[in-house]
Amino acid sequence: MASFDTTRPVAGLSAGNKTSFVVKMIGAVAAWNDARVTRKSLSKLSARELDDIGLTYGDIEAIATRTN
Repeated sequence: MASFDTTRPVAGLSAGNKTSFVVKMIGAVAAWNDARVTRKSLSKLSARELDDIGLTYGDIEAIATRTN
């Protein structure tokens, strides 16, 4: 299974409230997409494969939406 680095540093732009809003929105879309990709990848695994990495199907949503 491939490993993906899902951390994305966001440059702190200080050009005003509009820029801050845009940066936050881009960050939110990136976080949503990361969760979607993680959820999709984990959902493709069998119960046996999930057990090998210490997860169950019930853990997928919590793993996908984890903020750390």
